[in-house]
Amino acid sequence: MDALPLRGKLASQLESLYAESSANYSSLHYRAGLHFLLYFKPPAQQPMLIALRSLEKPAEVITVLDPNKLDPTGSTAIDWFVPSHDGKIVAVCLSLHGSEEGTLHFFETATGRELPEKIPRVQFPTAGGSAAWVADGTGILYTRYPAPGERAGADAHFYQQVWFHKFGTPVAEDTYAVGREFPRIAEVVLQASDDGRDFIATVANGDGGDHAHWLREGDGPWRQIVRFEDAVKRVAFGRDGMLYALSRKDAPRGKLLRMPIARPVLSEAEVVVPEGGGVLVEIAAASGGFYVKELAGGPSEIRWFPSGKEPITVPLPALSAVHEMEVLDGDGLAFKSNGWLTPGSFQIYDPRSGAVKKLPVSSTSPVSFDDIEVSRIMAKSKDGTEVPMNIMHRKGVKLDGSNPTLLNAYGGYGISLSPSFDFTRRVWFDAGGIFVVANLRGGGEFGEEWHKAGNLLRKQNVFDDFIACAEHLVRSGYTKPSKLAIMGGSNGGLLMGAALTQRPELFRAVVTMVGIYDMLRVELEPNGAFNITEFGTVKDRAQFDALYAYSPYHRVKDGAPYPAVLITTGENDGRVNPYNSRKMTARLQAATGSGLPVILRTSAASGHGMGSKLSERISEKADIFTFLITELGAETSRWLPAKK
Repeated sequence: MDALPLRGKLASQLESLYAESSANYSSLHYRAGLHFLLYFKPPAQQPMLIALRSLEKPAEVITVLDPNKLDPTGSTAIDWFVPSHDGKIVAVCLSLHGSEEGTLHFFETATGRELPEKIPRVQFPTAGGSAAWVADGTGILYTRYPAPGERAGADAHFYQQVWFHKFGTPVAEDTYAVGREFPRIAEVVLQASDDGRDFIATVANGDGGDHAHWLREGDGPWRQIVRFEDAVKRVAFGRDGMLYALSRKDAPRGKLLRMPIARPVLSEAEVVVPEGGGVLVEIAAASGGFYVKELAGGPSEIRWFPSGKEPITVPLPALSAVHEMEVLDGDGLAFKSNGWLTPGSFQIYDPRSGAVKKLPVSSTSPVSFDDIEVSRIMAKSKDGTEVPMNIMHRKGVKLDGSNPTLLNAYGGYGISLSPSFDFTRRVWFDAGGIFVVANLRGGGEFGEEWHKAGNLLRKQNVFDDFIACAEHLVRSGYTKPSKLAIMGGSNGGLLMGAALTQRPELFRAVVTMVGIYDMLRVELEPNGAFNITEFGTVKDRAQFDALYAYSPYHRVKDGAPYPAVLITTGENDGRVNPYNSRKMTARLQAATGSGLPVILRTSAASGHGMGSKLSERISEKADIFTFLITELGAETSRWLPAKK
């Protein structure tokens, strides 16, 4: 691709766009009057950790940690961070080269000085990692993978437990807290109450969406309060001595339960928000009530439930997404939202006035999208299910089948594709392209039934939904097969592999990133074992048959006219072993009868995509856009002189 003049032009444009982009703020944590955020401003390679005394005054910044100074190569990334309750120290998980193999470091907020203690093995791609401070900041609970010699090598990235570290003591003397009862494929998330007295450990049984919850009150023992079969997704601390539980039991779109911390008996819990039209996905407790975030097929809504009063809907723009919610002192809510064409902005909702105020810690776009419009339409899947598509294109586009179109989707793990903003899509629109995001079954856009309709033995529904969306775009005149490209990553990469092997004639080009393609062997990898509760196992006959029926690697046929394919992978990917991409590339190259290229792009400086440095992300985007524009014959006049 480096030989193509277009590639250099696109890379230069992308570099300029990032250089001209505003700062991006994310991951808000509020502690003791301080607002902790990740701050990213190109040309820096990685986001840095900052603290603000006021979200109204971003110029008055305290820099806690700048990974770009810690590692000038840009290869060290912040996986996550947790400030202490008094805000004086921040625990930061750091990893290298996009590996997500994290070590916990500690930094003083006021000075940025790193403390000498480091805790290894708190984070790995298989189950992530988490931590929670005790009230006085003298110690921290953290997730821990087996130490060398504790378990056989094959179990090194399983059996995640919770341990406790007391500051000033060697890490080797840390003590076990809870976790021997957890399953081998446990994924643990820790949270502390506002006063740091009580703790919850949320334990996922792999990636299939089932969770158990454990509680520790004060210095008491850990005890399980919710089982996997209880279908409770989240448990959160209130500020009223209560626990709030988001349940899907007999309520696939979710209901909210409340029970006393002193007597957390699920069967006696009060229903405070019954199941409704939206999907309950998040709760944030305040002093005088609580907030809930709901999904309406992808876009978000927020409702405020003041104690003893009727709920109030927080005003949000149509087709917008809320990605963060943090309750400040009292009842005010800070949240971050964006639309398909509007960048992320932090806002504060004041329940006393009902007003929403945009804050200076918000992003602006380096380019305008005023000429782009968004519509949301439905496609009918093979079994009659209505599947939403979000379509973005230039105003006044002609539906004559001639438009280069890029269809994106995911469809798995109950993950919802809510509205997202990416200023680099301007490149695709400048090429005359249409950009489409489909909300397939397997996601969580319409609740647990929508998710379960696309996992295990029902995974083929996801592929049918996607193919139906592509056919609808062709039938409606947006595009035609020779102008249609598809793109997805990870589980979305599996989707790409299934789509191109099941309907190769429907697409002209495919970009598939860090995908799973050999579904019969994926569970032999560490992270693949966590996927069994979502995909199934070859040890079960019915599940084997379902996996084998759609496994992309096994569905490749010699001589079939496959579309042009770009497969990307990262050398340090701990979630999907890069061999999947190598095998799929080799098989397609040997089999295709179309004469179109099948290309493998490997990055030695990244993993599954998280933590990649900016220069690597720009390079990959330049390759992807070059591939798509070239293969679909899209407009290039924006970058190259017209051919005579």
